[in-house]
Amino acid sequence: MAKKCPKCQFENASDSKFCKECGTQLASTEDSEVTATLETPKQELTTGSTFAGRYQIIEELGRGGMGRVYKVLDKETNEKIALKLIKPEIAADKKTVERFRNELTTARKIVQKNVCRMYDLGKEEGAYYITMEYISGQDLKGLIRQTGQLTVGKAVSVAKQVCDGLTEAHSLGVVHRDLKPNNIMIDQGGSAKIMDFGIARAVKGKSITGSDVMIGTPQYMSPEQVEGKDVDHRSDIYSLGIILYEMLTDRVPFDGDTPLTVGVKQKTEAPKDPREFNERIREELSRLILKCLAKGKESRFQSAAEVKSELERIEQGLPTTDRVIPKKKTLTSREITVQFSLKKFLIPVITIGLLIAAALIIWQLLPQKKPAPSLSGKPSLAVMYFENRSGIEDLDKTLVDMLTTNMSRYEGLDVVSSQRLFDILKQIGKQDAETIDRKTATEVAEKAGVKTMLLGSIMKIGDKVIINSHLTDVQSGNIIDSAQAEGGKIEEDIFNMVNKLTAKIGMKLNAAPKEKEQELKITDVTTNSFEAYQYYQKGLHHLWRFSFGQAEENFQTAIAIDPSFSMAYFWLAMAQTTFGFDLASPFLDIESVQKTLSQAKKYSRRATEKERLLIDIGISGFDFDFEEIKVSCEEIIEKYPDEKLGYLFLQVAPNFAKEIDFEDVKNAIEKTLELDPTDGFSYNSLA
Repeated sequence: MAKKCPKCQFENASDSKFCKECGTQLASTEDSEVTATLETPKQELTTGSTFAGRYQIIEELGRGGMGRVYKVLDKETNEKIALKLIKPEIAADKKTVERFRNELTTARKIVQKNVCRMYDLGKEEGAYYITMEYISGQDLKGLIRQTGQLTVGKAVSVAKQVCDGLTEAHSLGVVHRDLKPNNIMIDQGGSAKIMDFGIARAVKGKSITGSDVMIGTPQYMSPEQVEGKDVDHRSDIYSLGIILYEMLTDRVPFDGDTPLTVGVKQKTEAPKDPREFNERIREELSRLILKCLAKGKESRFQSAAEVKSELERIEQGLPTTDRVIPKKKTLTSREITVQFSLKKFLIPVITIGLLIAAALIIWQLLPQKKPAPSLSGKPSLAVMYFENRSGIEDLDKTLVDMLTTNMSRYEGLDVVSSQRLFDILKQIGKQDAETIDRKTATEVAEKAGVKTMLLGSIMKIGDKVIINSHLTDVQSGNIIDSAQAEGGKIEEDIFNMVNKLTAKIGMKLNAAPKEKEQELKITDVTTNSFEAYQYYQKGLHHLWRFSFGQAEENFQTAIAIDPSFSMAYFWLAMAQTTFGFDLASPFLDIESVQKTLSQAKKYSRRATEKERLLIDIGISGFDFDFEEIKVSCEEIIEKYPDEKLGYLFLQVAPNFAKEIDFEDVKNAIEKTLELDPTDGFSYNSLA
């Protein structure tokens, strides 16, 4: 008779001890016979029902090797807690139940913010259950699956918090024995909490090698656990090393088809250097991980506090923007400046949910204004798209952004910003199109009010990269001029190719550089690193689609590669604020944003004139100098009338001045909506 895995439902052979699919330990025939003689226990609880006379079931949170976990309301304390209903085959042994009771008695003594509180072991209708603190968030394993490799800063932050929890537990003589990403919860504030202290030791089973007792999960077990030997706190340090490895590489150092295969590797194989899978890992962090993974426990770090101390030293060497600053818990009563109260600042955030409903109604009632035509009568240009035949991912998007940035440096030429073009694509429902055809490009260029657009292609022939560009009249569709640039290795030659195309196009449009230089070099106002520019461009892609977490990670990576990339700092600050309205985390870390903007200002010599004005506006905004914001916004709007961000800041500024000028706010909203009729922030402001 086949054995079905209780975790993944895979059908295993009748004599299997472990699931061939996921490695979960399977109940033996003897266990099944014992279970059958017991009072039939509950194996599933339904939403809304009450269990044990006091726990109202809210929802099932998950299932694992131990059983099912539920979010419940304790009606006696009126608090939400977690309830783990233990599988009958595990609870059938009286000795196991007694071990649970003893271990939980010890585990309850651990009172530390990075450890989930364990409450009690109970029995109801033949079913044993454990109650514990409820943590809203997701487990670390799910986070890794969702995001892939974590940034170095985030991985170090999580590891430091785990060290704090382990230090407290180990000081009380409690060893986890089953530390793994599934047993670490990350709450909504980014704090890590270790789950299930005391549970692993209570569960009895056979070791992988067939002797003594095995407790743990093979991929995260220390060599001494594999052999069924006695373990101490240094076994948890080994598991922590594997967790760090996985956070940074999205893989475990040892894996295999069966628990035995994995166990043999844990005992005999040396782990590969994690830098082979993630080049952003610094050598000193790699050394720390590999020391945690030493086969002999005497060769590992001897305490979790020692690991944390080393992590803190490594963290000091990370770029400032890559460090994760813990979020402050209470901010609403603290004054940021003498005249500015965060309580006042958060009122729009708290009420935004109500405003959205009103905004949607207003959106339907308002006449949809046509986008502003371009704007000065000067020659105008939109860099639209380049067909990517190079095989290099997103090279077309990077090239469009580079050319747009460099062309904007010409005197007497209106160049539509990449964000403005994205806003128009959003209006016509093409913002997520993989490619843009000529018809769409023409429609976007017409809405932007430009006279000419730049189209082209990128191809790779052997070791040579060729960029072809066509300056095209929007109204007639005729090609005005063509230009070509060639290069070899893209990482080295892309910048020179962009410079050459910029010069040829500028000459055709009779435009002169604002900086009075003979040649406009894109590296003067961005970065010398093609890799950094690619991450920067990906950050913008996510930012404009409101994926602020992904945007932040890409900007941080760009800065880690080039710490003097001014606009990467600026847009990182915008991602950190989520434009001021991140409903999942409404309390802004003002100090962190200010530091990021100060870095943008520090390196602003490597930014365009318009970008330097944007940086000044951001700094004024987060210094809460609202009169200065207004002056800076008016300056950028006068020089760059299609820059939406100037109008957005202008909407916010009067709200925090001593007296609100509603006419100013209304005018700024109308101007924003002329540029982008889909801008939800402006509709909320109007509401």
